[in-house]
Amino acid sequence: MKNVIFVTGNAHKAKYFSEMVGLDINHEKVEVPEIQSLDAEEVVIAKAKAAFKILGKPVIVEDTSLQIYAAGKLPGTFVKWFLEELGVDKICHMADFDPERKAKASAIFAYFDGESVQMFKGSLEGNIAKKPSGSSGFGWNAVFIPKNTDKTLGEMDEETFMTYYSQIKRFDLIKEFLNSPEG
Repeated sequence: MKNVIFVTGNAHKAKYFSEMVGLDINHEKVEVPEIQSLDAEEVVIAKAKAAFKILGKPVIVEDTSLQIYAAGKLPGTFVKWFLEELGVDKICHMADFDPERKAKASAIFAYFDGESVQMFKGSLEGNIAKKPSGSSGFGWNAVFIPKNTDKTLGEMDEETFMTYYSQIKRFDLIKEFLNSPEG
């Protein structure tokens, strides 16, 4: 396995990442500029390159996105800021113009070693709840209902949650990459 650093300002997130990948991954709290774009790939690539420039070592960064189809591509990569400014209640109202309340949750992890970028993408179609429900998880878990279920991620027990969450955050692909002879 290559020596890699997971870059995040959240120590809990770093610990969780290591647990989910099943490897002891170092982490660094590094402030990297985040470009203004609704293109998640563009955002995560820029973050990875900026983190590498600061640390000079191979890095993994992450960016999550929540697209509410009634709002176009929003909140998208800006979901963190929408949550801070509006809260989950008002996020729910962003879907009011769509009777089906369609949405997509996605995440991209990017690995950058100074030469090439590898991306690990996941996504899950679903809907936005009419009101927040559940206390499990964080962020938008209380408003996102995965397709083929009637519960938000925040209402699910750990096992059910992981069934859906692992489709959004592809820890399995990262683990496979890091354990590969080339990784």
